[in-house]
This record gives sequence, structure tokens and C-alpha cells, in this order.
Amino acid sequence: MVKITLVKSVSNENKGVKATVAALGLKKIRQSKILEENPANMGQIKKVSYLLKIEQA
Repeated sequence: MVKITLVKSVSNENKGVKATVAALGLKKIRQSKILEENPANMGQIKKVSYLLKIEQA
């Protein structure tokens, strides 16, 4: 399991990045989610990793 936290704003990002963050279930800064480590989730996390804080849960 991976805990992700949105630490930077997506307001200046393109549509693809905004959609990826929304697909991960994050809407506001400092909001956290715990997700499974499957290839789909890990690919999305890798794409927007510069906006996230990633921890093992």
C-alpha cells in the first residue's frame, strides 16, 4: 500500500495532469489517499510525482 499526499497545486498544470490527479482521488492540497501498489496506480503516481509526497503505508 502507498500513501500519497498532494503537496503542490494543479492550477497551472495541463488537462492531462489535472485529470491524473483527479483519477487518483485527490482534490485539495494536503489531502491524502492510501492506494494499492498495482501497475495502473504506480504509473499515474509516477506521472505526477513532482506534485505528490509518497510514503509506504
